[in-house]
Amino acid sequence: MRWRLFLLTVCYAVPFGVTGSSMSVQDEPVVGLNSLAEVEFSHLSQLDPNPLGEKALAIHPEQWKHAETEHFIYHFVHGYVATPVSVEAEFHYRVVAKELERDQPPGDIKSHIYIFENSEDWRQFQALGKLEPWTGGIHSEGSLFIQRDPSYKFSGNTLGHEIVHLVMHRFYTAGIPRWLDEGFAQYISKDAHASYQRARGYLAKPHTEAIAPQEFMPLPVLLAFTYPPSDHVHTFYNESERLVRLLAETDKPSFLKLLDALARHQPLETGLREFYPTTFPTVSVLEQKFRDYASKDFGSSLQQANN
Repeated sequence: MRWRLFLLTVCYAVPFGVTGSSMSVQDEPVVGLNSLAEVEFSHLSQLDPNPLGEKALAIHPEQWKHAETEHFIYHFVHGYVATPVSVEAEFHYRVVAKELERDQPPGDIKSHIYIFENSEDWRQFQALGKLEPWTGGIHSEGSLFIQRDPSYKFSGNTLGHEIVHLVMHRFYTAGIPRWLDEGFAQYISKDAHASYQRARGYLAKPHTEAIAPQEFMPLPVLLAFTYPPSDHVHTFYNESERLVRLLAETDKPSFLKLLDALARHQPLETGLREFYPTTFPTVSVLEQKFRDYASKDFGSSLQQANN
């Protein structure tokens, strides 16, 4: 079973700083926070083939409620906790589809999202799933299992980041490189989160801090990771996001072609030579320009970064 573990912090929606994405989501409509309509489990349009789903629902089975929206199915205890999750999930689906300029994949299967509220229930699920005790959530085989304590006010782009992973799993079922998967999730969720907040009257802009020269990972090192390094997690996520942002905002059509090529397991060097022949013809040229770009807080123009 292919699992992706992550530490889910208690955060939900606080603005960042600085603008500049190629995404055009500023005018996305705001979805009203109408309560999710409950659906009997037997009436759900799709069941979750992930065996972890069955283990989750076996914990206090009488407490679980169910609902679904256009692209997701939810399992939860209280509707007022699940409803904001559903709004953000559908919002991010639309943002990712728009950014990728792709229609819904044929035969697409809805992603299941399991929302635990009780810490003891979550610990029981961790034991059943043989998860590490520090995990605050798990993205497994296209399903998301999270803990959301209703007594906390959530902030940040963490949930959006994980929703992007769910959607990317559906568009690219064969998988994409780890730096691209994490970098794209950060890139989309930060920009979408800021847009989501601006639509609600906040002065919100995406922001990514500069990477100190002594912390910069050479591209061959970054590209080789199959899992975020425990000793440089923050740098890995930050640098991956900055690399995706540079490639996407330098030439959006070329980036989408490169993404498709990498999803077919084509080497990055080959993709750069084919889709960025004058800007980033090799990994070494890309690294030279990327070092300069990453050394500045996001907000410096690409034209300035590439000079």
